[in-house]
Amino acid sequence: MDIFDLLTMIGGLSLFLFGMTVMGQALERRAGGQLEALLSRFTSRKLVGVLTGLVVTAVIQSSSATTVMVIGFVNSGLMSLRQAIYVIMGANVGTTVTAWILSLAGIDGGSFWLRLLKPSSFTPVLALVGIIFYMFRKGRRNQDTGLILLGFATLMFGMETMSGAVAGLGEQPWFRQLFVVFQNPVLGVLAGAVLTAVIQSSSASVGILQALAATGQITYGAAAPIIMGQNIGTCATAMLSSVGTNRNARRAAVVHLLFNVIGTLVWLTVFCLVKWAAAPAVLEESATLLGIAGVHTAFNLLCAAVLVPLSGVLERAVDRLVPDGEEPEAPVELDPRLLSAPAVALDRCREVAAEMAGEAVGGLREALAALKSYTPELAQSVRRREERTDHYEDSLGTYLIQLSARPIGRGASAEAARLLRGISDLERIGDHGVNLVESAEEMAQHKTVLTGAAREELWVLMGAVEEIMTLALGAFLEKDPDLAARVEPLEEVVDRLKEELRGRHILRMQRGECSMETGFIWSDLLTDLERVADHCSNLAGGVTDMLRGGGSLHGSLRDLREDSETFRRAFEEFRRKYALPEGSHPAGDKKNPGGGGLLRADVVS
Repeated sequence: MDIFDLLTMIGGLSLFLFGMTVMGQALERRAGGQLEALLSRFTSRKLVGVLTGLVVTAVIQSSSATTVMVIGFVNSGLMSLRQAIYVIMGANVGTTVTAWILSLAGIDGGSFWLRLLKPSSFTPVLALVGIIFYMFRKGRRNQDTGLILLGFATLMFGMETMSGAVAGLGEQPWFRQLFVVFQNPVLGVLAGAVLTAVIQSSSASVGILQALAATGQITYGAAAPIIMGQNIGTCATAMLSSVGTNRNARRAAVVHLLFNVIGTLVWLTVFCLVKWAAAPAVLEESATLLGIAGVHTAFNLLCAAVLVPLSGVLERAVDRLVPDGEEPEAPVELDPRLLSAPAVALDRCREVAAEMAGEAVGGLREALAALKSYTPELAQSVRRREERTDHYEDSLGTYLIQLSARPIGRGASAEAARLLRGISDLERIGDHGVNLVESAEEMAQHKTVLTGAAREELWVLMGAVEEIMTLALGAFLEKDPDLAARVEPLEEVVDRLKEELRGRHILRMQRGECSMETGFIWSDLLTDLERVADHCSNLAGGVTDMLRGGGSLHGSLRDLREDSETFRRAFEEFRRKYALPEGSHPAGDKKNPGGGGLLRADVVS
């Protein structure tokens, strides 16, 4: 083997690893989040969990990716530790599918059908179809299909290139001596673990072992311990991913390590005993690509057979290895690891947005209660809620931007945009709650008292704001178009109530019934309440805009107003419901016998 063979081997290895990465990522995207959603929703039954992990890993071709997703689910509370154990066990078996695919490169035979199964025969066709899909078909899903085929063709080409480049190593004495050394099972395990930890993929390290098997110098006795070690090395990715997670997520990573270490110790002991006692001739035979795939699968199936029944013991063991801390852990809202599973990440964003909405609306309702009966406890609670709302906006906004930058579908992108707009409105609702509390505090400190008429008018406006918040919250959380359609007419009523109340208060000040200081507070109250209604309108409009295919929030709100019959009917209902008391008008019944003022039905545009 000369320098040119070495360069060819490096090039083949690079293409192999690149092709495997591209294919795995495209497979994961092409699944449309269905596999990731499946991971987060299965039951706690052993068989279901193991099969789920097996299927997902077989599809995305990476046990490391599956395990990282599982750690993210556990960290976010979407999966229990017991469920994670079952999935991890299944993932170890699912990852062996890759080795069987790669073993096609070792098919040898002169018949037409056998030659068709060789990668050198069908890989060019897959590459041609893949490039057509990638370059000439529109849509992300078609491009991902093309990348899957191109990735597979690339890794198979890299595999054959590696095999051809290393074929001459079989004649090198140092190479033969190297694998004589690996006949020592412990050294074989260490070599497999180190190689896999470096490239962070057991599937890739098995593929490299299969390529080296083309030299004819790797025996089954040397290959088996290396394969066992590769299972330990693949835990490096999961352990790194668990840094900074909560206790249960760290336990899931340790379970992955324990499963592979214990499985390796058990079957390495059996292997050594069999080798020492019986010395079967098969251990001295040269390993084939197909044989390595078989050993890989058999080892992982045997590990699962031994340890699946002992899942409860594993769980108790990791509970001791990663004990409960003295201080309670802070709840984790969003985990960056879930970004590798966009569908699940988006579901988690909805949950956190719902929590944020509860804080914002809850704080506003407490602020309204403080206007009726102020207490320092209510004011403190409103401010705490507003601080949490700010925190939610920062973390959720950053997370949604990161998620939107990923290749997600059009529907998911529209939903992410709706949530991103919505959390901004929710944060502003929280701010207005604090403003209302400050007005209540100012009135309490200066012993400012509203007139009876002003209180009655304010209670009407507050009732309308409470209802519009309930409608907007329901529309935002449930994506309900019917609730969203009722928000805009009520927002119009709130706008007109605000103007009517401002005018009435000016008349009261002119009559000397209210002070200038009270007038300033009154103006602030009306402004904050009207702004809350505006943000509720935005929340509902975002739902309508998304359901209509996106485009323009203001356009969707305008369309709702232009649906004159529906809008007018709802407006009339709310106008009557929130009509101002007749006696509260300073000019009395003569000037405004209906109490309607700006709320007359004939002014609806």
